[in-house]
Amino acid sequence: MVLTKSTMLSLGTKAPEFSLKDVVTGKDVSNQTFADKKLLLVIFMCKHCPYVVHIENGLAKLGTDYAGKDIAIVGISSNDPDNYPEDSPVKLKEYAERMKYAFPLLFDETQDVAKRYTAACTPDFFLFDKERKLIYRGQFDNSRKSNTEPVNGQDLRDAIDAALADKPVTEDQKPSTGCNIKWKPGNEPTYFGS
Repeated sequence: MVLTKSTMLSLGTKAPEFSLKDVVTGKDVSNQTFADKKLLLVIFMCKHCPYVVHIENGLAKLGTDYAGKDIAIVGISSNDPDNYPEDSPVKLKEYAERMKYAFPLLFDETQDVAKRYTAACTPDFFLFDKERKLIYRGQFDNSRKSNTEPVNGQDLRDAIDAALADKPVTEDQKPSTGCNIKWKPGNEPTYFGS
């Protein structure tokens, strides 16, 4: 495990395209699946990372709280399942069903989608507006395993709520931190010094 920070992709960046399988339904899910939604939240996550485990109930609550609102949420796991079998599609399906996530969890087998987003860690959050321009990338909240701050998703929720209300999202954004994405041997990107 290597503690890694989000690359903090430039605000205003257009949402990279993706088309991946939902580990629960087996259906293809893409950016176009959510074309009617005002906001798109893309979360790079996995099953085994202790930083994701720390906030998993908060992620489930976020999905439930915003279900039916004008936002689409999608989780993507890009970890190498050969070396990290807990992040295989079968295990991810079990995990998504156990957590009752109200959003699809997709598997990025080639890891190309993670690279397009410059995703570096789990969890890593990317919030896009109606034009699919990046308006938030950063931490879920101030909670860490090493402190007593509540897991409430406050930073991300503030960004979502502002955007839903057509208010500006603060540009004072703190990077997300977590485990590095588990790249397949020889597939490591260069954008964060790996």
